[in-house]
Amino acid sequence: MLKTVNRVVLGLIGLVLVVGGGSVLAVGLGAPPPSWWVHDGKRDVLLSDADRSRWRDEGWFWPTVIAVLAVLLLLALWWLVTQLRRRRLAEVLVETGDGEGALLRGRALESVLVGEAESLEGVQRAGVMLTGRRNAPEARVSLHLEPDATPGEALHQLSAEALAHARDSAGLARLPAVVQLRAVKHRAERVS
Repeated sequence: MLKTVNRVVLGLIGLVLVVGGGSVLAVGLGAPPPSWWVHDGKRDVLLSDADRSRWRDEGWFWPTVIAVLAVLLLLALWWLVTQLRRRRLAEVLVETGDGEGALLRGRALESVLVGEAESLEGVQRAGVMLTGRRNAPEARVSLHLEPDATPGEALHQLSAEALAHARDSAGLARLPAVVQLRAVKHRAERVS
């Protein structure tokens, strides 16, 4: 979602800048401006003295300018906070059965999942990142498979063993996972 918002916002800003800059350049080079355009020709400035001072004496002008700038500042701060927000889950809430809960470090559960995934047959390397909420975590798993590994078997072992053990040990009702399978590069084998 965040990548989509970033691309749309940057695309719109870029489009406005390209269209505005291109049209000013075209008028500056001598192209005839349309009747609704902000200036009339090569020698015309974008904002004349009269245009700049036209609304200063109106009571609504400065509050409107300040409100628009405040909204733009809040939007920019919201965008910055979403960029800097941590995506990785720091803690997982473990149900202890007595109405209380315990907190398990997310990195600890990730390292256990990595160790168990790397011990599976046909898996050379693994990477795990927990996301979501602390009472409903989700796993993103990356498996680097050896050349002779069967992807279906590796995926079945991961879900039946490593993810099931993590789900059961943390007392979670479910642990959804997105698994990305990659083949490890290897040298060609010589056929004799």
